[in-house]
Amino acid sequence: QPCWSEYLTTRIEQNMVLNCTCPISECRAQPTTAFICSIVSSEEIIAKYEKALLRGYVECCSNLTWCTNPQGCDQILLKDGLGYGAACSKCSWISCFNCSFPEAHYPASCSHMSHMTCAKCNHGFCWRCLKPWRPTHKDYYNCSAMVSKAAWQEKRFQDYNERCTFHHHAREFATSLRNRVSSISEVPKIRTLTFVLDACKVLEQARKVLAYSCVYSYYNQDTESIDIVEQQMESLELHTNAL
Repeated sequence: QPCWSEYLTTRIEQNMVLNCTCPISECRAQPTTAFICSIVSSEEIIAKYEKALLRGYVECCSNLTWCTNPQGCDQILLKDGLGYGAACSKCSWISCFNCSFPEAHYPASCSHMSHMTCAKCNHGFCWRCLKPWRPTHKDYYNCSAMVSKAAWQEKRFQDYNERCTFHHHAREFATSLRNRVSSISEVPKIRTLTFVLDACKVLEQARKVLAYSCVYSYYNQDTESIDIVEQQMESLELHTNAL
C-alpha cells in the first residue's frame, strides 16, 4: 500500500493520473476512482485528483469549455453553437467557442483574430502558427510591383490598429471606473450607485464592440457594406464618448 500511495500521489501531482496504469509493465489496468481514494489519504492530493477528473471530462465534451477570463475563472460554459457564448454566470466574461482567442470578438471573425500585433514592438504575427504576418502568409512586401499597395495597406493597418488600441484602453478605463464605483457603493449611508455601475458596464461593452469592429472593417473588402459599418461605428463612438 505505501508503494501504491507514493506512486499515485506522484502521478496526481504531475497531472498524469488520467493516463495512469498499473506500475507492473505487463499490466495495462487502470486504477479506479474508488481504489485511488482508498489508497491516497491526503485530502489535498484527492482534491487535485478530483480537479484532474473534472478537467479531463470538460476536455472530452465538445459542448463544454472553460471560461477564458484572463483574470482567472473556474466556471464551465455550455457552448451554444454560435461563434460567441453567453456571459459567464460567475464573472460575466464572454468567451469565443470557435478559436483560441481569449474572448468573444464579434463582429470580427475568428480568422480575423489570427492577425496579432505585439503592443511593445509592433511585430505582426499569426496567432495560430506564430509565423510573421503576411497577407495569406506569402512574401507580400518583397514584391516590387506591390510596394505602393503595400505602403497603403500598412498605413491602413496602422490607422485601424490605433483606433482598436484606443478602444481597448478606453475599455480598461471603464472597467477601472466600475471597480472604483463598486468599492464606493459598499460604504454605509452612500445612496445606491447601481445606475452608475450599469452605465460602466454598457461603456465596457460599447468599447469592446468598437475595438473589434475596427478589426472587422480592416479585413472587409466590400466597399458598399464597409461604408454602412463605418457610419454605424461613428454613431456608436459618438454616443459612447458622450456616455
